[in-house]
This record gives sequence, structure tokens and C-alpha cells, in this order.
Amino acid sequence: MSSFAFGSEPTVGIEEELLLVDEHSLDLAPVTRAVLDAMDADPDVAGHDAYSAQIELRSPPSSSVGDAVAALAALREQALSAGATLMGSGLHPAAEWGDAELVPGSRYELVADELRGLLQRTPESALHVHVGLPDEQVAIRAFNALRPHVPLLLGLAANSPFWFGVDSGMASSRFALSRAYPGRGVPRVLRDIDDLEELTTATLAAAGLHEATFLWWDLRLHPRYGTVELREMDAQASLENVAALAALVRGVVLEAADGTAHGPDEPSEALAWSAFRAARDGVDAALLDGGKPRPLADVARATVERLRPIARDAGDEDALEGIESILEAGGAARQRTAFATGGMAGLLRSLVEETADHGFPRGSSSGRPRSRQSAE
Repeated sequence: MSSFAFGSEPTVGIEEELLLVDEHSLDLAPVTRAVLDAMDADPDVAGHDAYSAQIELRSPPSSSVGDAVAALAALREQALSAGATLMGSGLHPAAEWGDAELVPGSRYELVADELRGLLQRTPESALHVHVGLPDEQVAIRAFNALRPHVPLLLGLAANSPFWFGVDSGMASSRFALSRAYPGRGVPRVLRDIDDLEELTTATLAAAGLHEATFLWWDLRLHPRYGTVELREMDAQASLENVAALAALVRGVVLEAADGTAHGPDEPSEALAWSAFRAARDGVDAALLDGGKPRPLADVARATVERLRPIARDAGDEDALEGIESILEAGGAARQRTAFATGGMAGLLRSLVEETADHGFPRGSSSGRPRSRQSAE
């Protein structure tokens, strides 16, 4: 497919959408433009998405997850120095319905016209992971290999149990909101790049849209970057969690690049139910694995064990080991614990503090984030 820019090394790139809040009230603060102006950063690494109370930080294509996350740590520090107060969560736990000021701009005006009130409920923040692809054959193998892992990654990343000031009962209430948008979910297994072109053409025609970046599948092959992109994880306060999730995504892609297939090609309809259970129950979910439900924790540990040699060779082993920390206390559980001990004010403060506590061993290509205390 001529529009795809394949030819990359298996680099990893990470995009995180972080909420901007008022320093004192911790309410959403629509100050994206002021923060970006004060940062004076390259638009390729710091920018905005749809919402004025949100900033998007982007690592460069990196040779290891450690390097990518170190770049994000530096960007978080730069945003803080520019006066931002950052919050890493899929949703702001206490934002009011309709507090969702949009950034002016042609692309977002088009999106708002398409989605109307759906886009104006509350800002929702995601974590995206890109892995570079050398050619069409590897691209298709990587896409198909990642498909059955999407529910696992959604469950591990679940980090938005509260919405509009109350506990939603979900580990990821953001998942429930985003499912109202058109075209979400995991596409079917692809035969080859021509099959993807046919699927894309038909979907764009049905949507009345003109280019593929408006297709918001949970998993997609990105035409401009020549990457496979896992899109639908909740944003994280903890950079250790970011590193672990990115290492898992990259490990599956590297395994596929070597020609190793794992597991059946689950139908999209089954994956949709498995993804819902992952978003509802987080690390306590049961997921479809090999045609039957298994505890998410068992699936995650088996996957880490299988991918560990690949991650070691790529310099990502330490980052991958962070999956165990997520299993012990995922983001949703930590939010509920903070709320139980300190109420909503305590929860909001804990998210801001965790997002700001982004110490990372600079220059490391294989390390994982550590707290400022341990770094010092």
C-alpha cells in the first residue's frame, strides 16, 4: 500500500495525554495554549489534542522503552516548570459533565461536528504506543499478533474508576465513554496490506471521512509513521506503568516480527466482550485466552514469561518486569484506596503527586522509572 511509510527499525514511541488541573482546586484548567507557549517545545514532542485542559507529550522514536520513557519524564518536568499541574488518569475523577472546552482548530471542529455532544461530556485521556515496522509482511503479522492481547493491555492499564465525582463500578470508566464514539474496537484479522486497504476504504466511505487517521480503532497500522499503534489504554500517573505497558506491546510486535505466532485469531466479537470485562474488572478480570476464560493475572504472567527473552535482547526487560507491580496494585485499585483514605480531595492530590514524581535514570536504555527518593 503506497501510502504507508514502512521501512523503520523496531523503534518504540509513546504518546501520553495528561490532564491539566488548577494548582489549588485541582479542577480541570483549560490552559493548554499557555502551557505549550511557556514550554516552547518542538510541536513534534508536545502539543494538544481536542481538549483545552489536556496536553499530549510524545517521545521520539526510541531504541528502547527506557529511552522513550526517559524522554517523557523530561517532557513532564518541562511542563511542570512551565507552570502546569499534571494529572495522569483516564478521566478526571470529579469533573462535571460538560466541563470539556475544546481547542479551536479545523481538525477538532470537524471531529466536534461529527461527534457533537459525545465530545463535550468530559476530557478523556489515553496512552498510545507505536512500534516501527520494516515492511508490509511484518506489519500484518504484528497487527494480527497484537489483536488478542488488546483486552489484556486494557485491563492492565485501567486507571479511571471514578467519573463525575462517583465510583463508576468500572476499573476504566473512560472505556465506557469512549465506546460511544464510532468505530472503536478491534478490527478483524487481516490477510495482507491490500485487505487493509479495502477495509479502510469501505470504512471511510461509510463514515463520510477522507483519511485514515480519523479511524479510531483500538489497534491500527498508522500510515504516516509506518507503525503499529495500540491506542486505547488509559493514561497513567506512574511512568513505571507506562514503561511496563509499552514493553509488553513492543515484545508482542518483536515476537511477531520473528515469525512467531502465539494463540488463535480470536474473532472481533469475542474480543469486544473480553475487552469489556477487562475494563470493568481491571487486573481482577477474566479474559478470553485460547477459547476459554482465564484470570487476567495468569495471562499476564504467562505472557511476560514468554516475552522476557525478547525484551532482554531489546533492552526492555526491566521495563517489562513492571507488569508485576501493576498486577499487585493497578491504577484503579490505587485510586480507590486513595479515595477511601482521603476522600475525593485526597484522590486528586495523590494523582497529581504521582504524575509529578517521575524520576527516571537519565541515559538508561534498559532501566525502568524510579521515584525521586530512590534516584537521589
